[in-house]
Amino acid sequence: MMRRILDVCAAGALLVVSSPLLALIAGAVRLSGAESVMYRGSRVGRHGHPILILKFRTMASDPTWNRDVTSSDDPRITCLGRLLRRSKLDELPQLVNVLRGEMSMVGPRPESPRYVAHYTSEQQEVLAVRPGITGAAQLLFRNEEQLLSGPDAEGYYIKEVMPAKLRIDLAYVRQRSLWLDFKILVLTFLTLLWPLAVSCGWLQIRLGSTSVSSAESALVRVRDGAPAGGKYEAS
Repeated sequence: MMRRILDVCAAGALLVVSSPLLALIAGAVRLSGAESVMYRGSRVGRHGHPILILKFRTMASDPTWNRDVTSSDDPRITCLGRLLRRSKLDELPQLVNVLRGEMSMVGPRPESPRYVAHYTSEQQEVLAVRPGITGAAQLLFRNEEQLLSGPDAEGYYIKEVMPAKLRIDLAYVRQRSLWLDFKILVLTFLTLLWPLAVSCGWLQIRLGSTSVSSAESALVRVRDGAPAGGKYEAS
């Protein structure tokens, strides 16, 4: 109950404070020629219930596109969209999802149903809590789109990136607390202001070394140019 109260207070306050910025971005998206200002994406929420997350539209529509992951070289991303995605400002409308009770400020990232279908029974444990706008795995993989710059982005995501993120999300779910949420929120704001790398060591101290080992190895493989389906850029 306390977490929900804090979520509502934080989301409400941020919506009020950021309302001029939200209006400015909405106007810019409209002027860019996008067919709509908002993108509504189908995701899996708490206890497996379907939700529609809100984001500012950053990509041109392409009905022939058949994957839900986005790479940094995705041709659908607009010039304005690239800026919004890099700064994470496209995520601001999800504050509305928090007010609706569909999301939390901190939690595992809401995943597409087509990828949740690949979860093991253990990995499905992350669905026990509300998904979050930010989280430990999201901080470590905040440059995920660069990791997926290859010919088999979806396959690499399912086999390498998603399991690594889920290890961290599972560790978070099993030991989450309001104090840990506060630390993650503070680090989120700091990384937005100073986009420095979030070290695996920081996560090891708070979530345990086992939970981040696969995430660390996945990042190292990409950084060292060892692809899992093509050429991938370093983060």
